[in-house]
Amino acid sequence: MVFKLSPASPAGKWLGFVTAVWVQAISGNNYTFSNYSDALKSLMGLTQLQLNSLSVAKDVGKAFGLLAGLASDRLSTPVILLIGSIEGFIGYGVQWLVVSRRIQPLPYWAMSIFLCMGGNSTTWMNTAILVTCIRNFRKNRGPVSGILKGYVGLSTAIFTDICSALFADDPAKFLLMLAIVPFVVCLTAIFFLREIPPSSTAAEESDETKYFGVVNVLAVIIALYLLAFDVSGPHGGLFSQVFAAILLVLLASPLSIPIYLAAKSFIRSGSDTVDSEKSVTEPLLAAEAEKKVVAASLAEVAEKRRPVLGEEHTIMEALKTVDFWILFGSFLCGVGTGLAVMNNLGQMGLALGYADVSIFVSLTSIWDSSGGSYPGRFQNTLSMEYTLRRRIPQYFDLLFILAFSSLFGTFPTLKRAGTPRPIWNAASQILMAVGYILMAMAMPGSLYVGSIVVGICYGVRLAITVPTASELFGLKYYGLIYNILILNLPLGSFLFSGLLAGFLYDAQATRTAGGGNTCIGAHCYRLVFVVMAIACVIGFGLDVLLSIRTKSIYGKIYGSRKAKKSSVSNLH
Repeated sequence: MVFKLSPASPAGKWLGFVTAVWVQAISGNNYTFSNYSDALKSLMGLTQLQLNSLSVAKDVGKAFGLLAGLASDRLSTPVILLIGSIEGFIGYGVQWLVVSRRIQPLPYWAMSIFLCMGGNSTTWMNTAILVTCIRNFRKNRGPVSGILKGYVGLSTAIFTDICSALFADDPAKFLLMLAIVPFVVCLTAIFFLREIPPSSTAAEESDETKYFGVVNVLAVIIALYLLAFDVSGPHGGLFSQVFAAILLVLLASPLSIPIYLAAKSFIRSGSDTVDSEKSVTEPLLAAEAEKKVVAASLAEVAEKRRPVLGEEHTIMEALKTVDFWILFGSFLCGVGTGLAVMNNLGQMGLALGYADVSIFVSLTSIWDSSGGSYPGRFQNTLSMEYTLRRRIPQYFDLLFILAFSSLFGTFPTLKRAGTPRPIWNAASQILMAVGYILMAMAMPGSLYVGSIVVGICYGVRLAITVPTASELFGLKYYGLIYNILILNLPLGSFLFSGLLAGFLYDAQATRTAGGGNTCIGAHCYRLVFVVMAIACVIGFGLDVLLSIRTKSIYGKIYGSRKAKKSSVSNLH
């Protein structure tokens, strides 16, 4: 009896997803700038505005993610991953050469180019992973998005804590990790991740949901493990090495799913399944033929009219809709301000008198994975799936009703089912605004609380916007639509980090002997936080508007899922 593991088999499909998780767990290197920004600032004698402009160059790399979006419909997943891994190896490799003093500091424009390359490399990785996995698990696109984006959030903490444990926060060795580790992991994913047909039966979808739950639990364990390391104080050499070894084991633990499926398939491969296959295949083929007839008739109708929300849109059709630009604007207010905090955490911590700022970077990362994990992205995504299928729990009802009724007198989109995803964005915008106000007040511990709040809300934005865009505008051109939306990262970085934070910091700073400048005190970033809080309130209004406009779409999504569930129950 011979057993082969093909990419289209259940085990092969999940092995590809596990490697995708690994890629996401190392592709958040674009958010680690604060870990080595102070070394660049002192080495190159930069002002804060110049340093922030370098961070903008890093984020401008994401603007070229449009190339990755265009390539996603023309190139295979392995080729896209290879491009991203090579570009990241070069971009971060040159930065390592400079910070480690193996070469003289490059001209400012040259450093900007290599930071841009490092930033752009992640767009190729993320596009390959997101587009492929959402197409492979299209009926579970919400959990898929939450899991993958959650691991992106954890990646910053993973890099930061491993560097702290093994290399004593050496910025040069940190950059060496950023160059080598993503390159090696992407090469691994190249062999296993492929685009394959999605699940076709309710039983397969149910199994997928259970396995996603396992991955979620493992991610929670990793997040709590990283958090425990961060808050437990200084560690000895042996303890740090043991920590790193256990972390690697935890990251490898999702392999248990494809191993289980492979063993299950191997055990069953010797049994005679011809009759059962025939009994299952015939009605499926008949149903598939019926679906093709219906799809053909619908296509003829679609050619005669402009698509509505929830149907497949071309790029130009999506860009012509008001809803796309509402989503774009609200996304800018959330991720733009959040990215400004991530890029400036190093200087924010130093301004408030903290000698070691790596813990703030790590906290933001862990709780960012919570803006979709348990602290964030994963938990929120599962909660959002619950609101689509059933209804929001009463305490969320109360929270939202109080918030919205205080501003508008009523909130019409909270019903028993089909709650729009953008409502979670609205909640995150208000919470983020509160976080910025706390940071502006500069009370003892406010930077700890603020970094956690910003991490959660930033993660919520990414975890929600990814499936929202696919639900409103379809999956056919999703790779390019996704990369158009993340143009907000360089745009937000330029507006809130490069201009706002850079100019206001330099206005308060004093010159140093080396040609740079520094600012100590709560006043350094107070006005920056206030302006970003106002931006979040504007984003809140946009999210409320989008929730109202898409209420009927999510009602149809809920109705479709409910009807399908009922039909499956009747068959049994």
